[in-house]
Amino acid sequence: MKTKIIAIFFVILAITPLFLGWPTWAEENNELETAQAEKSQLEAELADIEAQINDYQNQLKTIKGEKSTLQNKIKQLQTQQSAVNLQIKATNLKIDQIEKDLGETREQIDDKTERAERLQGQIAEILRAINRSDHYSIVYLLAASENLSEAFDEIEQYAQLSSGLKDLLTETKEIKKQLAIEAEILEDKQTEAKDLLSIKVLQKQQLTGLVGEQNTLLKETKGKEANYQNILSDAQKKAAEIRNRLYQLLGVSQNITFGQAVEIATWASGQTGVRAAFLLAVLTQESNLGKNVGTCNRAGDPPEKSWRVVMKPTRDHEPFKTITTELGMDIDTTPVSCPMRDSKGKQIGWGGAMGPAQFIPSTWMGYKSKIEAITGKTANPWDIRDAFIAAAIKLKADGAGTKSGEWTAAMKYFSGGTNTKYRFYGDNVVATADKYQEDIDALNK
Repeated sequence: MKTKIIAIFFVILAITPLFLGWPTWAEENNELETAQAEKSQLEAELADIEAQINDYQNQLKTIKGEKSTLQNKIKQLQTQQSAVNLQIKATNLKIDQIEKDLGETREQIDDKTERAERLQGQIAEILRAINRSDHYSIVYLLAASENLSEAFDEIEQYAQLSSGLKDLLTETKEIKKQLAIEAEILEDKQTEAKDLLSIKVLQKQQLTGLVGEQNTLLKETKGKEANYQNILSDAQKKAAEIRNRLYQLLGVSQNITFGQAVEIATWASGQTGVRAAFLLAVLTQESNLGKNVGTCNRAGDPPEKSWRVVMKPTRDHEPFKTITTELGMDIDTTPVSCPMRDSKGKQIGWGGAMGPAQFIPSTWMGYKSKIEAITGKTANPWDIRDAFIAAAIKLKADGAGTKSGEWTAAMKYFSGGTNTKYRFYGDNVVATADKYQEDIDALNK
């Protein structure tokens, strides 16, 4: 009788996960409806914002086609500021949604992990019960039982234990499969969140630049049209200003002028066929032409900003060791980019991008030999010339050999594809390249 009770207990234990700890159909349906309603509301908000952005962009086209006056220039800058403010609002909405998705995915992973652990415990209990049953042969059961019916009941209960074990093993296997899928989804969402956060940073930088340009213009012209027209007509002054604009570039021992930066870009262009202005624009977007090369892994940084923490271990640790060792650099004090963080300060994705071109170590290793074939020396991601060449090689492979292919190449440089969620990056690179082309043309006059 005791054996029978134990057997029934374990059979019940085996099927318990099917009935306990799981939300009802009604609960799941309500959650799904709520999520769909929130998604629809978000899509409506984004559609409204994008319509407003398009309206501002159409206004800009009209303003740019009008006579170059101080009033029009100020209006143009203010319209651009309004458009960027809306773009930041749209990006914030997308970030809020992806952060919610990340939270839900993490919860699903935690729930499935807990369920898998519970099932493993139940499997262990059934195995122990089967092990105890295995000590008694069928002959023993027949001999020990008072009647054949009781013996067959014992045998049937053993079969139920075995069947329950099989069901639990099948369920555990399925949960592990689901966990692997959820892990991939989580990584994809983290990448999306990281890219959106990067876009937000760039948008804020552009807004700051537009406000600064407006303030500088008003200061220089004192709000007078005649002063503005004098500035426009003074081509020689403009060229001199461009030539003397200074950039502090990592890997270069002294400040260099924009003209010198153009020379490096032109040299890289000659090696690869990528337009110099476009190359300058990409590196401006990535690191402000080498001024911003990362705020992690510097001397004095706390342990949580070490390369061991911010880089993806399985992908970038070994390549980073190889790169710094070959260059004789201190691996613990060589700056790299930090990971992005969400609104709660939680790390999203990985950092570790290096130098002006912001290549991660594993990607840099794929371009290393190509760079060295051109420069004739060990490739250094923190050297501005090597960074220009590396970026140019990658951009050329992604279609930047022609002006029509530049937007696509810029998008792939940022996220590996052309997802329009991140089109701000490609649009801004193209616009910056156009401005640089004007500067370069002014230098050549």
